[in-house]
Amino acid sequence: MASSISQFDEFHPDPSLTNDDLKPTSIDQRNFSGWEMASLWIGLVVGVPSYYLAGSLVDLGMSWWQGIAIVVLANLVTLVPLILIGQPGTKFGISFPVLARSSFGIRGAHIPTLLRALVGCGWYGIETWIGGEAIFLLLPKVVKNSSLSQSISWLGTSPLEFACFITFWIAQLAIVWKGIDGIRELEKYSAPILISLTSCLLIWAYVKAGGFGHMLDLSSRITKSEFWSLFFPSLTANIGFWATLALNIPDFTRYAKSQHDQIIGQAGLPIFMGLFTFVGVAVTSSTKVIFGHVISNPITLLGEIGGLFTMILAIFGISLATITTNIAANVVAPANALVNLSPSRFTFRRGAILTALLGIVCQPWRLLKSSESFVYTWLVGYSALLGPIMGIILVDYYLIQKMNLSIKDLYTLSSNGAYYYSNGYNLAAILALVVGILPVIPGFLQNVGILDSIPKSFAIIYNNAWFFSLFLAGGLYWILSILKKNQKEIDPLLPNTS
Repeated sequence: MASSISQFDEFHPDPSLTNDDLKPTSIDQRNFSGWEMASLWIGLVVGVPSYYLAGSLVDLGMSWWQGIAIVVLANLVTLVPLILIGQPGTKFGISFPVLARSSFGIRGAHIPTLLRALVGCGWYGIETWIGGEAIFLLLPKVVKNSSLSQSISWLGTSPLEFACFITFWIAQLAIVWKGIDGIRELEKYSAPILISLTSCLLIWAYVKAGGFGHMLDLSSRITKSEFWSLFFPSLTANIGFWATLALNIPDFTRYAKSQHDQIIGQAGLPIFMGLFTFVGVAVTSSTKVIFGHVISNPITLLGEIGGLFTMILAIFGISLATITTNIAANVVAPANALVNLSPSRFTFRRGAILTALLGIVCQPWRLLKSSESFVYTWLVGYSALLGPIMGIILVDYYLIQKMNLSIKDLYTLSSNGAYYYSNGYNLAAILALVVGILPVIPGFLQNVGILDSIPKSFAIIYNNAWFFSLFLAGGLYWILSILKKNQKEIDPLLPNTS
């Protein structure tokens, strides 16, 4: 831990490759305990999207326990790369963009970081709009029925909805402005509040419905063969839910006090996801008994419950849950990618503000209203395409670099640097990335409606996109790296023909 800082202090890094946000974290900055890492995940897990996960699988015909089991299994799988990629963040105190320099090259690292950032910017705008919608839906009817709720054609939404969106946007910006310490404080103090509010919702559903007997009676409505045909696509989709954050997890683990803290803190992810999706299934199934019809949207449910106190608590709870998820999952990666792109122009704060502004520019209300399924399918599918980056980084760090990185060479543009490769680009990693993505594209294009039909093999590949692309790209990168290493060892032995 201390060695990486001393290595950094012993040389003069290239100013185009570093600033205060990119250099290795100091001992004083390593203040994330195991509980604070766990709090980060509680804040990420408790939110509207996670609430739907197991319930959506139950809607497909699975039993309640099958839906929850798939969510837990997917998060156990995701936990492996989370801990493995988080390890160098804690060991060397480096962020994801700096780690990517080892495998993709000093300049080539912009490719994976900007790909990851693009997903983050897209989700940031959409999550912010969802947070604003929560405020709008829970406003009194007299306000929602006013002239301010009438849509304006040039704006694409109503002034009232836009005002709710901007209110939520500003609330998030206040946290972002404080940087990583503000995010840490938010997650740490939000965790017990979110746990309490979730528990209250579960207890209310239990009392009102007279127990969870209705949920426990929900048996599978599909055959064994139909279950297995749904199993792998569902598993892949749930892995993809956190796969993007697994890529840039060093952005957080670089602040962990020790490897023990980052591992213990992240180990709770499958437990948190299992418990929260249980709440989602239990409460949703209870609404059938309480209201006579199923209410799967938690925002709509809280509106149905009614009461001023409930409304205030609901706005506070849903806003807090959305903010804790959105800031950690969708601000940090784009901000660090922009810092890595131009350290002289961007700091973490400036990068985060630009990410927030891009969230407005993309006008998420137009995207969601025009084609909600396309946007979500595109973003989730695009996230699955990031699997090859994970495979390449894991192979490079554990099999090629043997968990040893030269801090000096991560911050130099010298042609003699270990990670300079070909003019700053590792062509082996870029080729492996392209090859890893290509077989997934046909299934992706069919999923968004561009292609009508594709061979069954491509459909299978897309349904298992994360696994397939990760192992394909990682395996190819390992082979190319070994061949390149052997070539270097043979070249000095060749006779001089000049």
